[in-house]
Formats: sequence, structure tokens, C-alpha cells
Amino acid sequence: MKSANFLKENNARSLWHPMAHPADSQANPPTIVTGGSGVRITDVDGHEVVDAVGGLWNVNLGFSCDPVKKAIADQLDKLPYYSTFRGTTNDAVIELSEELRDFFAPDGLSRAFYTSGGSDSVETALRLARQYHKIKGEPGRVKYLSLKKGYHGTHTGGASVNGNANFRTQYEPLLPGCFHIPAPYTYRNPFNETDPETLAGLCLMALEDEIVFQGAGTIAAFIMEPILGAGGVIVPHKSFMPGVREICSKHGILLIADEVITAFGRTGSWTGSRHWGVQPDLMCTAKAITNGYFPFGAVMIADGVAEVFEKDTSGAAAIGHGYTYSGHPVGAAAALACLAETKRLNVPENAAARGAELFAGLQAIGSQCVVCGDIRGGQGLMCALELVADPKTKTPIDKATIGKVQEIAYQAGAMVRVSGPNIILSPPLVLTADDVQVILSALGAGFRAL
Repeated sequence: MKSANFLKENNARSLWHPMAHPADSQANPPTIVTGGSGVRITDVDGHEVVDAVGGLWNVNLGFSCDPVKKAIADQLDKLPYYSTFRGTTNDAVIELSEELRDFFAPDGLSRAFYTSGGSDSVETALRLARQYHKIKGEPGRVKYLSLKKGYHGTHTGGASVNGNANFRTQYEPLLPGCFHIPAPYTYRNPFNETDPETLAGLCLMALEDEIVFQGAGTIAAFIMEPILGAGGVIVPHKSFMPGVREICSKHGILLIADEVITAFGRTGSWTGSRHWGVQPDLMCTAKAITNGYFPFGAVMIADGVAEVFEKDTSGAAAIGHGYTYSGHPVGAAAALACLAETKRLNVPENAAARGAELFAGLQAIGSQCVVCGDIRGGQGLMCALELVADPKTKTPIDKATIGKVQEIAYQAGAMVRVSGPNIILSPPLVLTADDVQVILSALGAGFRAL
């Protein structure tokens, strides 16, 4: 590795960072992470902290998961790459597909289409949804519905169904035929409704209204996160996703569950859909499928959707879509090892327990802190604090102030993530109770510095 001085001198000089202004990265050099062990990371100066970001929602098993590392190394020695395009495959991806079929059986999902990551998985699901309707003789079903505040990656299709202007405005015009309904976000919504169950009902009414307005026969799919992640950990009432499922089924609209974040234990259940008792038609996965150690993803497909494709005799079901790295053998090997370890550790159980501790601690901090406008979480290890300059007007806090909280928390022992006015926490699912207290103590220091 180059010296610390070299790294600092050249930090962001030749690199554009995702989700950042290039000039800002140069003016405020990013933290240079050089090591990771357990649930902790170490920077170029040797400062070690608990990683309350979990890499980027994906390092569920921490940075020292040896079974996954070994599986990657062994597969590189055996077969480092081969295509799964028509006519060839590999042994690792066949084995993984059978394991995923068993894992996702309670979700009603039995086929896998492999991708290179979350944005790829969303793009794949959107495309398969349109093709499904064309095979069925309904080529007019081309539109997509989604939630405001939802996040679905950064490809053009994903950005088009995204519900946050930050990922849309500079890249418009986007894909036509994408329409959004209000999210069940009690702190900010057009109905001025704070009761979660009542708000869920209002949002479902808005969905029904939009379907009637657009015409059900023009809509291919509704895509949603079971719990909205990057939009600020927006947790819907338990009636919301089942209500969406019922409406979609009534109108012949496919339900795509974007579980790039929530699959594999994050919510305290094995999947976010299972958490709410829903079986989607398609499910997007990535991130924790390899513990973040290898770029990999999968779209899981329900029996009913699979049957339409597999029984087609017209040729319309031929899939003209895929990625060079779809079903990559190293990624498949990593996913096999990761899935086995995820099940062995029963991570949803720990995620639920530690998540409850973290959420309670954040509520205690919020009760003493005037800038904490809203504290969200309570469903596994995904929490957020929304900071405001004025709790009465709910004016979002300025960038400098929330940045100060983040920096002080980092110096006090925890890496936290800032997204707009939100501090988002998504630590590894192998977090201990002591680690939770480190995060809470560090955040407390950050708020006391204001």
C-alpha cells in the first residue's frame, strides 16, 4: 500500500465519488478507510470505530467473515469466471439457485435471474415485468408505479421510479410512464396525518385512485421497499404492504419488492416481504447476498410469473437481457458461503434484539435534543434521525450542522451516515449490545457538541 502521505495528498484528486459533488470531495477529503475487522473499521491514521453504516447496508456479517473469504479464494483457484449466457453455465451458480429456491420458498419465489448488484436487479425486474405482460397478450401494460421517497438504484429505469428528486432532476428526461404516490411517512405527508394506520389507508386510497386514473390495463408493476431505506428509514404501518399486495392482485399488476437492503435479515425477519406477511411477484436482492465482499445480485421470481415465461411457445419469453457477470462463479460461491453463515448465525434474531436497543437509545437521545425532529426505526437494524433547524416548521437542518454531528461521532467511536437531513444507521447484523452502546455514546457526543 502507498504511504499515508501519498493517500492523503491524492485523496479525491483523480477520483469522482458516487453521491457527491466532485469539488466538495476535493475541499473536504473523504475518510480513507484502510482496514476492517469484526464490526469495526480503521482509517489511514489508525483511528478505529464501530461501523454503524455496515459498509453500505451490506456487510451484515462484519468484515471478518472467513467462510465467505475462503469461498472466494477457493473459487478463484477453481474457476475465476465463465459466462451464463445461453449455452453455458457453472456448477456454483446451479448449486446457489437451489439454495435460494429453498431460502425464498416462504416468499413464494422459486427462480433466480442473476445480476451484478442492486441497480441491475431493479432494472431486470422492471424489464421482466413488461415482458411478462407482453407474453400474456397485454402489451399495453408498460407503466410503473412507485412511492415518493423510495430508492431503487441509479440506472435510468431505477432513477425513473425513484421517489427522490436528488436522483432524478439532473438526469431528466427519464423513462416515461412512471408515476408516484405518497409514501406512508408520518413526519411529512400531503395529508398532514400522523397516525400510521390512518396514513397507510390514505396512501392505499391514493394508489387505487392513480390506478383508476392511469387505467389498470396500462400498468405493468408497482415497485416498493418493504421499509424505505435510503429515503430515511420510513417504516410503514403493518397494513400497508399487504394492502398494496391486495390492490395489485385485484388489478393484474405485478408487485416488485425491492429488497436490496431488507433481504437476509436486516428487518429482524429473513426478508422484508416476509416481515409484513406478503408474497411479491418479483424480488430484487443484492448487497448482503455476498456480505458486500463481491458485487452480485439476484432477482427472485414467483411461481406464477415463472410459469408464464416457461410455458410460452411463441418465442416471446426469450430473455433479451443479462450482464457479463450474471451468475459469476466467484459471486455464486461467495453467496453460497454467505447464505450458509447467515442461516447458521440466525442473524434476524440478533438484528431484532440489537435493533430494539438501538432504537430505544435513539429515542432517549431525541427526547433531549431539539434538533431531532423525528426518530425512525424499531424494525431490525435500520434506524434514522431526521434533524431540523426548527421543530415547529420542520425546516431541514443545514449541511454544516449535521456534518458536525457526524464528525464528532466519528471521533467518539462510530461511523454514521448522513443523507440530506437524516443520520442513517445500518450496522452489521452481528453487532453486540456493547457495540450498540458505543454508537449511542458517539452520537450523544455529536449532539452535545451543537
